[in-house]
Amino acid sequence: MVGKGRPKTRIFTPMSSATSNMLTIGTVLVVFFVIRRRRRWYQRDKIDQLLQTRQMDYDNLLSRYNPYYKSLSSEGRDRFLKRVLRFIESKRFEYIDMEAQESMPLLIGAAAVQLTYGLDHFLLDYFGTIFVVRNKYTYGLTATPYEGHVSRDGIYLSWADFTREYADYGDGQNVGLHEMAHALTYVNFTSHEGRDPAFHDAFVNFSAVARPIFERMKAGETNILNSYAATNYQEFWAVCIETFFERSADFKNQLPELYTALCTLLNQDPLTTEKFLTVPE
Repeated sequence: MVGKGRPKTRIFTPMSSATSNMLTIGTVLVVFFVIRRRRRWYQRDKIDQLLQTRQMDYDNLLSRYNPYYKSLSSEGRDRFLKRVLRFIESKRFEYIDMEAQESMPLLIGAAAVQLTYGLDHFLLDYFGTIFVVRNKYTYGLTATPYEGHVSRDGIYLSWADFTREYADYGDGQNVGLHEMAHALTYVNFTSHEGRDPAFHDAFVNFSAVARPIFERMKAGETNILNSYAATNYQEFWAVCIETFFERSADFKNQLPELYTALCTLLNQDPLTTEKFLTVPE
């Protein structure tokens, strides 16, 4: 026989501060994840719409002004352009002493994607802003005019020099590639925001080949690399990138070990049609 007995009393204990903090952190992470997913969906939809309506215009523009893009296969161009549009969507472009033009983000984004075409992580995530300056400019305490530089604030480029040096593709000077090279190492070794693990880990192998060449250049040796490469190792790296893309065949002939080390590091060879050595994600 079952009797009613006394009603059971529920005892509520206050939640510990540690548990409360964990729940708060968990909620924040969920909200962050949802927002990021929605942003990605929005960006994907926007990129799909741009490709449907403007792909031919973009293809014509990049074919005209970016020799690297022009040398790609049809499939490679599609992949390249999608990466460019993703890069543009992840940045804010600010224009200093000049009017914005639709072609500017596209061509600047193409310089970044050209460098990172073989890498899995190509957005240079740390840098949210790219500053486009009309002409050479001074920065800080120095009176020396700059074509571009990279700082914690963002990536700065002189538009006049950017367009002039892409127009003269083959002289080994390209401020777009140069500054994107600085941005890539900043992301991988200073901020770590958007780091590409394969690039990060392989850089030590590149340096094993590159450092002795840099030291010889500091001692006065000359080679295909611009003499500015002897300024410091960061500039050596950026000049290597300019030469790697603009004077690929001569670079490979004169400094074959360094060229091969760059191919391995960037997972691409500019002398081939498809460029990348192994297909990235």
